[in-house]
Amino acid sequence: MDDLAVRCDGLEKRYGDVVAVAGLSLHVQRGECFGLLGPNGAGKTTTIEILEGLIAADAGDVQILGLRWASNEQELRQRLGIHLQETQLSEKLTVEEMLRLFRSFYRGGRPVGELLQVVELEGKRRSRVGTLSGGQKQRLSLACALAGNPDLLFLDEPTTGLDPQSRRQLWEVLGRYRAGGGTILLTTHYMDEAQTLCDRVAIVDQGRLIALDSPQALIAARAEPKVVVHQGTLEDVFMSLTGRTLRDE
Repeated sequence: MDDLAVRCDGLEKRYGDVVAVAGLSLHVQRGECFGLLGPNGAGKTTTIEILEGLIAADAGDVQILGLRWASNEQELRQRLGIHLQETQLSEKLTVEEMLRLFRSFYRGGRPVGELLQVVELEGKRRSRVGTLSGGQKQRLSLACALAGNPDLLFLDEPTTGLDPQSRRQLWEVLGRYRAGGGTILLTTHYMDEAQTLCDRVAIVDQGRLIALDSPQALIAARAEPKVVVHQGTLEDVFMSLTGRTLRDE
């Protein structure tokens, strides 16, 4: 199992009578970008929070980078990067001050100047966080997640609300991280994003795994019959598997 960055088997989590995760098993290879997709209420957030060590599962086994949260929490915290959908950064600090703060949480990691270069914010070094655009804040949040030079990066809807240019810039940053050997597990509601970035995707619904493969294989095998295969998209597959009914959070 040395080639696995994430291994969870038979994961279960309940909140009263609500089953959030129902026997979910996922294996993420080191060095790949793995997408966790699903409609609202499918169990994605609960699953990610268990893998990140934020909440405990009711049943199942979880190993992250070959380690377990119960016995290896401090080491795992040093080796993971977490990018939340809405990271609350102090708007009064400068970009450089914010990165120095996050960098101080880790024994090792990347110099602040290098982080600024990675996310293309060198020109904003002395700008206050509150003056940044939405895309710049997302890139700064990603730089904070990369501060410890993590082996594994968790991304929760990293490009929600961004314009097309900002999304593509963030994709390029993630591509460079992977080129350096990093592993990514991301959630996203943008099927084109998953299709572009992910080596494999898992589609979950009602806490269960309903499809797992590369985007290309899913498009070829699971797209609706009326969709010509070479014109199909991952969104076609997602809709055919999870339905078209609107879901509330």
